[in-house]
Amino acid sequence: MTLSVGPVLDVIAILPAAGIGSRMQTALPKQYLTIGDKTLLEHAIDALLRQPCIREAIVAISPADRWYHQLPVAADPRVRVVTGGEARADSVMAALRRVCTASWVLVHDVARPCLYQDDLRRLLAITAHTEVGGLLASPVRDTMKRACAGTDIIASTVEREDLWHALTPQLFARDLLKNCLERALAEGATVTDEASALEYCGYAPLLVPGRADNIKVTRPEDLVLARFFFSQLANTESA
Repeated sequence: MTLSVGPVLDVIAILPAAGIGSRMQTALPKQYLTIGDKTLLEHAIDALLRQPCIREAIVAISPADRWYHQLPVAADPRVRVVTGGEARADSVMAALRRVCTASWVLVHDVARPCLYQDDLRRLLAITAHTEVGGLLASPVRDTMKRACAGTDIIASTVEREDLWHALTPQLFARDLLKNCLERALAEGATVTDEASALEYCGYAPLLVPGRADNIKVTRPEDLVLARFFFSQLANTESA
């Protein structure tokens, strides 16, 4: 089933995929690990392109990537590829330079295959009442501990009220994201995600509640969970 948020939106998706995913301890970059008969990257792209307002996806890959062009998605006319950079922000910037007309840009982790369409539609809908943008996020439920610097010894318990796990996709006005990323990178700011670039420049993106099972595959045990969560997603959205 394809869900729509209306005909007025014009969105291009960016998927930074130039990393090697060293924490996965596999020969393949994590975006090319599989769930069923598709890679994590393909699942991520498929979820985004189910929304008609997302008319194109731009994938930023490493110059040493030898896997992407072997995938069926490489022949999809809705998907373009660019050469990414060493850091996530560099890859996003490389893709942004290829976006000329879209009003909004959505950035999604290639290692998040468990994106529900209801969450995506809710995120896209915020464009009706913000000129900045926002991101999917999940409230922190666990007790949070801060360690003493450089050690595994507890320094304090962190109050979890008002703490959120930042997820993706993250959706921002195209020119605003480009300008904020350029400034943050030029001034040597720490850019951990796209929202942090906007925060650095004084903007306050919206937090859009999203499902906690929209997990990012980072470590070997995450792939087992992702396969389980994806099976639940597939059953739910095909019903």
